[in-house]
Amino acid sequence: MGGVGSTEPHRSDVPALPARRDSQQELLLGLADDELVIGWRDSEWTGIAPLLEEDVAFSSIAQNEIGHARALYELLGDDADALAFDRRPDEYRCAPLVELPLLEWAHTIARRWLYETADEIRITALLDDDDPGVAGLAAKINREEAYHRMHAEMWRERLADTPQFRAAVEELWPYALGVLPPEQRGALAARVGLEEADAFERGTHTDGLAELWEEMTMVRRSAPAGAQW
Repeated sequence: MGGVGSTEPHRSDVPALPARRDSQQELLLGLADDELVIGWRDSEWTGIAPLLEEDVAFSSIAQNEIGHARALYELLGDDADALAFDRRPDEYRCAPLVELPLLEWAHTIARRWLYETADEIRITALLDDDDPGVAGLAAKINREEAYHRMHAEMWRERLADTPQFRAAVEELWPYALGVLPPEQRGALAARVGLEEADAFERGTHTDGLAELWEEMTMVRRSAPAGAQW
């Protein structure tokens, strides 16, 4: 068990990962990890966004994303906290796109737009899932994500003609493709208007994740019994 100042994950007697690890579990775990990590990344704009309204908007979006992560973790296992915070960085299934520390506005908006476009494709597919629990949660998430998409599209329209935004989209495009499985990438390319390329695949991690993991799990690791959400 990790003590104060420990860099080891807090490991309780509750398994940190679902016992059943089929392709559907992997897909949902990847989605949950994406939502958790991008929520933390979005929260980094609180207090420093270029407009007061964006301080509020990014805080709200971050809370929603982390709430979606929790709901997905609860669907996958008995302990959402353990799934969120008790794994090692290499056990996370998030896409490299969400891990990047992007404290520059054009890149942040490019990532938000690309992520929300990809996210809509995979959430829409889950609406028809055979498991009513999965389909029901996908419908709830889809309704709440509508605001995120509107926000991302509003800013994309504002920045679309700037060289900074165009360069950011091109730079992040291989990362965005890695959010989706190969069979859904053609739909993303059609929506974004770019050609498919080699993707930064899920399961590989950037240096940014280890640094973010230290921050995300700090309280959990410092508490003898683990902090609760």
